[in-house]
Amino acid sequence: MGNQEPTFSAVYLECKRRELMQLRAQLRKTTNAAEAEERRTMLAADLQVHEHEDDAQRLDALEKEGNLVRRDIQRIARVERALEKLDEGTYGFSDVSGRRIPDNRLDVMPDAINTVAEQEASERGH
Repeated sequence: MGNQEPTFSAVYLECKRRELMQLRAQLRKTTNAAEAEERRTMLAADLQVHEHEDDAQRLDALEKEGNLVRRDIQRIARVERALEKLDEGTYGFSDVSGRRIPDNRLDVMPDAINTVAEQEASERGH
């Protein structure tokens, strides 16, 4: 991290902690609900007489929902990391480069753990 000192007040950091904890709870709730819906859909499909086209539509819907759940799970991991960074005193600095993450990025995305350019590079690499 170098000699960079956090420039955030204790009040700001506590506000971010609350935001992150609320976001984590919301993401977990959404993920759990989506997974429960997937189980109900699969069970209902097994119990009903149906056409192959119905199966294809259900599978398509489940795949799309699964992608949303995976995205939420990835975001939960970022939220957890941001909470760790608060505890470590490194919140607001990139995990990749150690550079300061701009305040406007943290305001919009309190779970940001790297800069926009680093995030985009990471997404292109996957």
